[in-house]
Amino acid sequence: MRELPETISAGYRHRVTEPDTARRWRNDLPVLATPVLLWLSEVTAMAALADYLEDDEMTVGLSHDSSHLAATPLGWEVSLTARLVERRGNKLVFEVSAHDGTDEVLRGIHTRAVVSRSKFLDRLASKAA
Repeated sequence: MRELPETISAGYRHRVTEPDTARRWRNDLPVLATPVLLWLSEVTAMAALADYLEDDEMTVGLSHDSSHLAATPLGWEVSLTARLVERRGNKLVFEVSAHDGTDEVLRGIHTRAVVSRSKFLDRLASKAA
């Protein structure tokens, strides 16, 4: 991994479409589903790191400690931010948040690890064999 500045951050915007709703997760509500919101926070953290990864590197999600604070209706846009707050070896800890223009809808911590893509794929192939 290239040298990281002390703090990096990224933003990401996403309009809630039908595939993003809780209806796709066995809940009959036309709102942004929690698993999708968590995934969007991961995407935002990955965007913050994009310029710092070497050719064979990628990041994988390790953990979430986040709260889904309010519902975001179908068709609304949610704006997310991820800010690097701690680095422990290959582990990177981000503060993540999201807002839908009316409410803060997500607040928490997301941790990612920097790994070798080729080694990851080799282990995956071995597991599948």
